[in-house]
Amino acid sequence: MGEQRPNLRGMTVNEALVTADLIEQWDAAIEAGDRNAAIEVLRAVFSDSSAAATVDAVLAEPQKYGYLRGV
Repeated sequence: MGEQRPNLRGMTVNEALVTADLIEQWDAAIEAGDRNAAIEVLRAVFSDSSAAATVDAVLAEPQKYGYLRGV
């Protein structure tokens, strides 16, 4: 049988990324300002269409979300 994916519903973005072991990929994409890579990482954990809006919000104000990019 295949490995069962954990239920990520109700988790914050960071909680879901940590649970899916994708937080390092997310951080690298945000630090690099790579919108497409960040969207792909989010789509790996959230299947809804909010990935682009979430990425755009973080990239618009990375310092607000704890990233040093743009400082």
